[in-house]
Amino acid sequence: MTGEPIRVLVADDQALLRGALHLLIDAAPDLAAVGEAADGAHALELVRAARPDVVLMDIRMPGMDGLEATRRITASPDTSDTRVLILTTFDLDEYVYAALRAGASGFLLKETPPAELLTAIRIVAAGDALIAPSVTRRLIAEFAARPEPRQRPNSGRDAGLTDREREVLALIGRGLSNPEITEYLHVSASTVKTHVGRLLMKLGARDRAQLVIAAYESGLVGPGASARAAER
Repeated sequence: MTGEPIRVLVADDQALLRGALHLLIDAAPDLAAVGEAADGAHALELVRAARPDVVLMDIRMPGMDGLEATRRITASPDTSDTRVLILTTFDLDEYVYAALRAGASGFLLKETPPAELLTAIRIVAAGDALIAPSVTRRLIAEFAARPEPRQRPNSGRDAGLTDREREVLALIGRGLSNPEITEYLHVSASTVKTHVGRLLMKLGARDRAQLVIAAYESGLVGPGASARAAER
């Protein structure tokens, strides 16, 4: 995408927020807003027509919600190159985990400062996942605090991993960044990067967001491993 602006679609049912995000994106020299959608069906239609690099996707919208739209965008070969960045109020949305599982590349709180939101778009457009460690810890803590455990089938996805790779996967699932994992395990940055690369390959994960889901579904992260367990 060198030399070309990052093309962004905004999907949210609040017209005022859509307009504000559109203006914010267009004000950045390396970004361009290519459309607005008020529901998931329209977002899917615009993704197919405009081929944006990133969709800022609200979850709760009338008709087809953001979760279903995300699933369809990431599952279709015609649109799977488009990255989905979920915008959420978090405290109201119970579907963040499901959205990541559906293929979203990350999520941000709607209260995120404008500069951070623009940076997040760039990170996701570059092919990286964006799950801020502090937000991931809140997500895991939310699931751990629920009185009734969510259904997390142990799919055996971690069967082919080494003990060290399982350890790294658990730390990713608890929200640690690569530098934090480096410090926690007392290993080099290149070693952690190698482990992450192998995890992506072995688990068939598209990005770091999918590794978080794999950690949760394999049981490496859950009610018995709270967010605080990863902090020293």
